[in-house]
Amino acid sequence: MLTSPTSVVRNEMMETAMNMHPSPRTTAVWAAVDAGQSSTKGMLYQPGRQPLPLFLPQVLTSRALLPQLAAFAQQTAAEAQAPLQGMTFGTSGLTRAETDAQRLLEMIGQPSLHRIRLTHDSVTSYLGAVGLCQGAVIASGTGVVTLAVGEQQVARVDGWGSFMGDAGSGFSIGREALQAVMRAYDGRGPATALTNEVRRRWPDLPGAYIQLQNDSEAVSLVASFARVVGELAAEDQVAAEICQYAAAELAHSVITALRRVRQDQPPASPQVATIGGVFGSVAISSEFWRLVRAAVPRVQPLQQSGHGVDGSSALFTVEADHPLRLLISAAERQA
Repeated sequence: MLTSPTSVVRNEMMETAMNMHPSPRTTAVWAAVDAGQSSTKGMLYQPGRQPLPLFLPQVLTSRALLPQLAAFAQQTAAEAQAPLQGMTFGTSGLTRAETDAQRLLEMIGQPSLHRIRLTHDSVTSYLGAVGLCQGAVIASGTGVVTLAVGEQQVARVDGWGSFMGDAGSGFSIGREALQAVMRAYDGRGPATALTNEVRRRWPDLPGAYIQLQNDSEAVSLVASFARVVGELAAEDQVAAEICQYAAAELAHSVITALRRVRQDQPPASPQVATIGGVFGSVAISSEFWRLVRAAVPRVQPLQQSGHGVDGSSALFTVEADHPLRLLISAAERQA
């Protein structure tokens, strides 16, 4: 079950999904949605046709999620050329209280729709990148979340938002950069090339904090500075130290998650995938893998071969005895 090579498992997952029970392969029309805070992507599967990409609005985690997902389903049903029979959803910001596929099915209100799967996007990231095997995935963009899967257990680490967590995320890197620039401005810290980059956005540096506090996109704006931190790491000591901090936090999350699913002993050869723009930094990625290998010498790094929408497409394939099934809400009714 959990020991198949990743590529083989992923192929089997997609083959099973395309034969979505209980609808016959020749008539099944279904869709998979990967809902994020920056964008929402999906795929519409219709017999005899190429899968149709769906581009939907981002989810707003400050609002109730289920009505937003229901609207996505209604839009998808309008685009389908036959009655929509099944949908899967992986979404950012999903709380335990909202993980209710039956309620979502009722809210969608499509008579033909009779099968729903709903889960947090950490699960779909895992399925897209690792498949059904044991290991871990860490996704670090604006925020960060880690999910590990063992023989019988799953463990989520972080993903607690910019105020309470997201250590090593784009937001945390950007925040460290802005603080370093202001320390340099005050004389409390060393000079840094990051100052010039921040001045490009706010020429009046002393007034930058007021503008930032009043910006409705403050979180994503702060996170946008993570890219330049990575680019300057080779020549700027302050940027290099920020990257080392981020890598250490990200590695700590993965190592912790792996130990939690194996009763304080990490799997002998876990497969680990990294996802998200933060890992585009060579300085962060190389230090991350150095630290993970030091703690788990036989770790198997995975090249990213799937995305969140691929993982959402695979939700119908997760069997009842798989550990991830505990994190997936399901709803079914007679067609």
